[in-house]
Amino acid sequence: MSTQVTAPASSRPVGVDELKRAWDAVNAGEFRTGPGAGKGPRGRGTVAADNWSLAAGEHTIAVIGCAGSVGASTVALATGLAAAAPVRVIECCSVTASGLAAASTAELGLHPTDWRQGKRDHVLLERASEVLAGVDEVPLPVDAEHETQLTILDVGWEAGQLLATDCWLAEAVRTADQVVLVTTATVPGMRRASVALELLANHWQPEQITLAVRGPRRKKWPRGLEHAGGPAVRRALDADRCVEIPEDRELAVNGLDSRPVPTPLISAARQLLEPAHLPTNNTSESA
Repeated sequence: MSTQVTAPASSRPVGVDELKRAWDAVNAGEFRTGPGAGKGPRGRGTVAADNWSLAAGEHTIAVIGCAGSVGASTVALATGLAAAAPVRVIECCSVTASGLAAASTAELGLHPTDWRQGKRDHVLLERASEVLAGVDEVPLPVDAEHETQLTILDVGWEAGQLLATDCWLAEAVRTADQVVLVTTATVPGMRRASVALELLANHWQPEQITLAVRGPRRKKWPRGLEHAGGPAVRRALDADRCVEIPEDRELAVNGLDSRPVPTPLISAARQLLEPAHLPTNNTSESA
């Protein structure tokens, strides 16, 4: 007599190729024994053991976009170019959302840790090489080459999603020397900035958070715009914790590529280094 085993209604067909990948992962030790236990593939995971260890003198700046397409990657790169070497920018989003894919002037290839590396002037660029479904799938960064390294984290995830996830990136942002929130000089942009500021207020002192606003100069903002973000944005503006990021029409159309980043943008980004008292690169990017 044969016994029929009925799969649970929630199961789905599993292909032979998927079973083989799972078996290979088990043999390589890339599996979990319970929720959040151990490490996932390529150093990913959600437990404290997966936290990123900084070099002795390494400084970090976390750049977070308040919404999509506000220019967070552009601000992160411009800040790296404005900073004195050694500096690197780590783009922590999925490969499908990369804003730095064409920004390198020299590609250095794929690092064994799955970070794709490139160079831009004195800045090392590192970006994900795979599709990432969530914050906790971002691979651990490559160890810093220099003890005095400035590492700029181009976070690439919404602030609420980031802070609600137990992963190395959330912890790295919580312990960053400075946080830069990037938004636009629009009513929706200010409202999103207000929400992000309120979320971050539980983890940082106000002087550690800088608002980078892309758009016209503040004196040309439409009437009522400053009040659209509510008390949180007003406090940042009143405390002079706001940096104006100039619009560049060509950059807005073409995105970041190998062409020089506009000098006014690098000059504005240089102001983002002041709260952390970090040395600056006083020369513009070479063409």
